[in-house]
Amino acid sequence: MQFWQVLQDSPMVAWVLFAVLGLCVGSFLNVVIYRMPQMMIQEWRQASVDILKEQEDITEAQIKPIADSIAQDIPMTLSRPASRCPQCQHKIRWYENIPVVSWVLLKGRCSGCAEPISFRYPLVELITALLTVVVIYQFGVTVQGLSALVLVWTLIALTGIDFDTQLLPDRLTFPLAGLGLAVNSQSWFVSPSQSIWGLLLGFLVLWVVVQLFYLLTKKQGMGQGDFKLLAVLGAWMGPMMLPFIILFSSLLGAVVGVFLMRKHGESRPFAFGPYIAIAGMVALLYGQRIMDWYLGYAQL
Repeated sequence: MQFWQVLQDSPMVAWVLFAVLGLCVGSFLNVVIYRMPQMMIQEWRQASVDILKEQEDITEAQIKPIADSIAQDIPMTLSRPASRCPQCQHKIRWYENIPVVSWVLLKGRCSGCAEPISFRYPLVELITALLTVVVIYQFGVTVQGLSALVLVWTLIALTGIDFDTQLLPDRLTFPLAGLGLAVNSQSWFVSPSQSIWGLLLGFLVLWVVVQLFYLLTKKQGMGQGDFKLLAVLGAWMGPMMLPFIILFSSLLGAVVGVFLMRKHGESRPFAFGPYIAIAGMVALLYGQRIMDWYLGYAQL
């Protein structure tokens, strides 16, 4: 208790400590972003074999080559196997895995084969550290602030995964939605009833839009993961913040979409989840101030 009291009474100390914590969490989020989709694919591959074995019109001889190939997959978790360079399989030592510092000292290259290490790794660490400090600055060293950190950290992971794979894993969104309902059972962000309605409306509003789009065009315009992510944000921040999140994410996505279209010369599918996640983080930190400013400016 005395340690937490020191952090609450000394903001500068708290910001420094939480910045370091953010760097470490960012390093872990890099692992989550890289490995979780691969873990999911391994599970789907094995599940596909199990399903095929139950089909009466498919023989064991037809399944065996697929099953043998999948059996060669190296089991992967967030902690195993140890991190290695994808080019030369050099095992990453602990002192080569210090957030940001190791990347700078290695000059952004593998110590084994000198292949470039993506700048995204230190970037995720720095962004996580920055947002961690901003959250603590906004909410303080409180249960509200610590729960907001869990939300922001998970949104960063979801953003990275969706950018890479256009997937928003249920194993992240479902627990996060449940946690939103749990924290708001104590009215830390919104009332319990607002949290429930936020979750329901967050899912339904995009679901209805996509169903109407499909009826008109016979095309799928958005993945179901986006519905679930907006439902998560509704559970944390209530239904009144959903219009801001939808508008902000749509504007951000439109700007990026126009840029990509000009760059590639054609319209291409792209992940929308990251823009919902970014809008959610903005809404969490500054949404109410922005809405108050807008309503005052518009004299509503």
